Amino acid sequence: MKLDQQRDEMVSLLRERGITDQAVLQAMHDVPREDFVLASFRDDAYADSALPLTHKQTISQPLIVALMAQALELGPDDRVLEIGTGSGYAAAVLGQLVKELYTIERIGDLAITASETIRRLGIHNVHVRFGDGLKGWPDEGPYDAIVVAAGSDRVPSALFEQLLVGGRLVMPLGPVQDSQKLIRIRKIGEDRYVEDDFGGVRFVPLLPETD
Repeated sequence: MKLDQQRDEMVSLLRERGITDQAVLQAMHDVPREDFVLASFRDDAYADSALPLTHKQTISQPLIVALMAQALELGPDDRVLEIGTGSGYAAAVLGQLVKELYTIERIGDLAITASETIRRLGIHNVHVRFGDGLKGWPDEGPYDAIVVAAGSDRVPSALFEQLLVGGRLVMPLGPVQDSQKLIRIRKIGEDRYVEDDFGGVRFVPLLPETD
């Protein structure tokens, strides 16, 4: 089956599984996932599953990428921060939906590869940085939305501080990988927020802060 047909089928499956945001579905269709997976997994690029990357990392399954994008409630003028660039696939999808996307990856090789892939695809509003995501990217903040592609038992305080009032933060929360839930936190005041639970997920852990 050709990759473009597989991409069409992926989008149909996303609709069946509850993705209703048409902009998200279009972005998932437009971004070639095969360019972000390891060469040995290219034939599986549109399988509804996570796939391995180097450095014991993974590229999330399409449903999770779409669910997180939909939960962020993004608009075309939004400025968004992503923690955990990985392959760069989710960043490329989000870049189709917003004005500017800033993404941080703490593994240098992944940051370089993601940046090269994104540039090769002609995506110019996604900015990749090698660094500690727990500290955010304060120079470019505050942000309309923040997404964290790794699990933790708490929201890093620096990220909440860099979120605008009215902004949304989406990340997996839970004490261990087997008990994570995908949570959206809507900031309604400087120290006030409301949460929404989108169900169980499994993400690699958010690594401890570095100096």
